[in-house]
Amino acid sequence: MPFISYAQNFEDVILWRVFKLFGPGRYIDVGANHPTHDSVTKSLYERGWRGINIEPVEHYYQALCAERPEDVTLCVAVGEAQGELTFYEDRNTGLSTLSEEMRDIQQAAGIQFTPRTVRVSRLDAICEQYLPPSEPFHFLKIDVEGFEEQVLRGMDFARFRPWLVMLESPFIKRPAWESLILEAGYQYAYCDGINWYYLAQEHPELIPCFSIPPNILDEFQLCHGHPLSYPIEADQQLKMALADAMRRADEAEAQLATMHSSRSWKLLHALAGIKRRLFR
Repeated sequence: MPFISYAQNFEDVILWRVFKLFGPGRYIDVGANHPTHDSVTKSLYERGWRGINIEPVEHYYQALCAERPEDVTLCVAVGEAQGELTFYEDRNTGLSTLSEEMRDIQQAAGIQFTPRTVRVSRLDAICEQYLPPSEPFHFLKIDVEGFEEQVLRGMDFARFRPWLVMLESPFIKRPAWESLILEAGYQYAYCDGINWYYLAQEHPELIPCFSIPPNILDEFQLCHGHPLSYPIEADQQLKMALADAMRRADEAEAQLATMHSSRSWKLLHALAGIKRRLFR
């Protein structure tokens, strides 16, 4: 089975390089979004990994439940304290956020959010309730559009020790929340331009996995329709041409069926049979 990459920036390729000798394992995906499109954990799930998906956007939550029946999927947000907060939701993107600062930035760029109240849990409470205590916790992903610090403050890294933590923070040289993860006993491993990777200090043997970016030696393929696949336009044109050909074939089949059921066709068919008998 070839390794198919679904993630937007080859994050799953890096994860597979790190973990392919240790799985199937456990993950927590905070801000899971869609179960397939740009998913960091889809490829792991295909290889028997199981985990916890946390996604407060209702239609993404329902899609995760449908496509990941063996995962635990929670329709909650994650923060520093249990309770309720205002969630700024955009159903058409992965930009929904609890951060008012990020809301303002995205609204200035034309994103229209719908505010609603969501339930908020601490990440360590979720770990305590759903993580199997006897199994390793391999991977934690946090992608919450500017609310990363609050998620980290709601996690007890002394009790729950993911081997690898990945947080999204694009184009920032050193995130403001980095001290929290470093003080929790993690070391910086890699930045892919969008995400920051931190390894637990008890797993220094995995550092070499981050020494080079994803490349052809990782033996992966992009999923169909990946934003970086080529040619995007030609692929779309082929889809349109195929749909048009199928439509015309259906129309021709319907016309043929109508013709075969007509009285004139039945009479012509009967005359042809008489002609064949007379000829013999």
